[in-house]
Amino acid sequence: MAIKLTLTEDETEMLIDALEADLEGYVEAAKEARGNNNREDVKTFTEAGERITALKAKLEALLGE
Repeated sequence: MAIKLTLTEDETEMLIDALEADLEGYVEAAKEARGNNNREDVKTFTEAGERITALKAKLEALLGE
C-alpha cells in the first residue's frame, strides 16, 4: 500500500531531523545490546536503523540533498 502525502520543504526537513534523532537512539541501543551479548536485540535495532536510514535518504532525495 502506498500513501500519497504533500509536504512543504520545511515539514520534510522536520521529518528528517526527527528520523536522525530516532536513528541515534537505535544506534546507541544496538551498541548496548552488543555489549550485553544480546544478539537478537542487536539484530532488531540494526534493522530498525537501516530502515530509518533508507527512509531518511528518500526524504533527502526529495529535497535534493
